Amino acid sequence: MKLIFVSTPVGSLGSGVGGGVELSLYNAAQEMLRRGHQLQAIAPANSTRLDLPIVQIPGNYQPMAQNQERTEPIIMPENPVIANMWEYARQVQDDCDLIVNFAYDWLPFYLTPFFRKPIAHLVSMGSLTNAIDQIIPQIVKQFPGTVAFRTKTQAQTFGIEEECCYLSNGIDLSLYNFCLEPKKQLAWLGRIAPEKGLEDAVAAAQITNIPLKIMGRMQDNSYWEKICSDYPDAPIEYLGFLSTDKLQQVLRECQGLLMTHRWVEAFGNVVIESLACGVPVISYRRGGPGETVQDGVTGFLVEPDSVPGLVEAIARIDEINRYTCRQEAESKFSVQALGDRFEKWLYQILKIQ
Repeated sequence: MKLIFVSTPVGSLGSGVGGGVELSLYNAAQEMLRRGHQLQAIAPANSTRLDLPIVQIPGNYQPMAQNQERTEPIIMPENPVIANMWEYARQVQDDCDLIVNFAYDWLPFYLTPFFRKPIAHLVSMGSLTNAIDQIIPQIVKQFPGTVAFRTKTQAQTFGIEEECCYLSNGIDLSLYNFCLEPKKQLAWLGRIAPEKGLEDAVAAAQITNIPLKIMGRMQDNSYWEKICSDYPDAPIEYLGFLSTDKLQQVLRECQGLLMTHRWVEAFGNVVIESLACGVPVISYRRGGPGETVQDGVTGFLVEPDSVPGLVEAIARIDEINRYTCRQEAESKFSVQALGDRFEKWLYQILKIQ
């Protein structure tokens, strides 16, 4: 296949601003190239994933959907990079078989009927705004099979009743080293932003007096400062936004990973990064992690927003077999397994067209 991947418009590829979307695009692109497909990625200027064939497009970044109110109108800045990327895609569409949209944004869905070549949409988040809630089901019905989700839980937030494609996710397991004997410490990975619920993990660390290693992009400084003020005695350390190699060096030595999200996580890439290192996951039973974490087998699922539940699960973390966690990653969440699902989805779309 000749493919075009259109990246998220909220930040350059490799910056970390796009969160798990960046990792998803990169891993899928690498695997499609490995399988012999031709591929070109379209991404905002200053992207650093230069080992991919990237066309870098200038323009102003799109506001992040998770920072908007549900009823806000569609917003685009002056000289919007999202419009510029899709104008470029329109110009070169005849050189490809299929375009894959990785952006959680209204515009690519709206443009779908106006393109000559099919557009496949990989939806990265659950329901956040009314505008997105309205247009995604429309495209699901108008272009069957072209919209994929990470998990069924995510799709249900849009009221999707049709049978859809659920791709889960995958990572390059060779980049994550297994560790059988961890240190007495916990990990938390993600953007430092209110919807990620970091304060609950910090509270649990303070109660258990177990050091918490915090890794991720600093998105909301005032939020972070409030956490530090509210929990001055918590044994926490913020390590910043780390490369995959440095991240896994810290993560693999932790007893467990805490996931304390306030919103419906579509999937949660940090789950499979953790399992790849043999690290059990303690997550709120909310969103995608409810489907990817096997309660009592690869971690524990806790009542949402329950710090006591986190503390209880931390006390039981040694019950989880770390070999089982790694095996789960190998059988379900390798980049090769993702490639099988991804490739099958795209071939089905071309067959339908």
